[in-house]
Amino acid sequence: MRTLVLLDAPSNLGLRPPTPTAVPGVHKLAGALREQGLLQRLGAREGGVVVAPRYDRGDWKEGDGVFHAAALARYTVTLADRIEGHLRAGEFPVVLGGDCSVQLGAALAMRRLGRYGLAAIDGSADFRHPGNEAVNGPVGAAAGEELALSTGRGQADLTDLEGLRPYLRETDVRLFGLRDGDADLPELDAAGIAAATVGEIRERGAGPVARAALEGLHPPATSGFWIHLDADVLDPSVMPAVDSPEPGGLLPDELAELLGVLIHSPRCVGLNVTVYDPDLDPDARAGALLADLVAGAFA
Repeated sequence: MRTLVLLDAPSNLGLRPPTPTAVPGVHKLAGALREQGLLQRLGAREGGVVVAPRYDRGDWKEGDGVFHAAALARYTVTLADRIEGHLRAGEFPVVLGGDCSVQLGAALAMRRLGRYGLAAIDGSADFRHPGNEAVNGPVGAAAGEELALSTGRGQADLTDLEGLRPYLRETDVRLFGLRDGDADLPELDAAGIAAATVGEIRERGAGPVARAALEGLHPPATSGFWIHLDADVLDPSVMPAVDSPEPGGLLPDELAELLGVLIHSPRCVGLNVTVYDPDLDPDARAGALLADLVAGAFA
């Protein structure tokens, strides 16, 4: 039996503001899922919180690189310290974000320990970097760039923390749930990053797709893999409470099967959950669904 540890990482530093006078509400994700009884339902040990810096883009403007970069770098190191401690203790961290940039903390923690893989369940690749701005637009929001940053693409103050660039190798990454026709698919394929779109998952079945991916996530060269779960992988009909809802996403039963196969692998070492925004979910229905999916995956 694995010892689960529930750890809050309530950072919203990687998202653009929803309006000029508001901040992204994803920093409330952890509290909202805890209100759904997730700690008790997981039978997890309390891991506390890694407090995030204040959201303040100052005088940042397009062309200045990633906003909040200095704060993100500090937070990534602090979060990595906590995650590394749990991994060294043989515990399984369940990290409640936050936006997708919290995945950098997990990637850095694993890189300190050796070579690990990533199973990213996400509606988009989050692969924007200076080399593909013609496709994805200018860099700025780290929550749309964390996979690129983790694989060494982008500014050195985020890609080369502690001189450990890259935190992840492309061949050790598996993506699930990209929308069919995603503009990043050709570049991902050229980089050696395997991606299963919603259409492929639906055609082959979520379980078979996940089990096939495990063959690549289990090479002798790696010591295990981490799961990154972005709520926007779900279709907006069931998960509207995200910053960029896109039609054509996975349905709950499909995500449940996919996530369950991956989590039950003995090589899986941790999970983070991101991007659900309680401010966009006044009746908490989407939050209840997300908590059910996370808890159910461990059952």
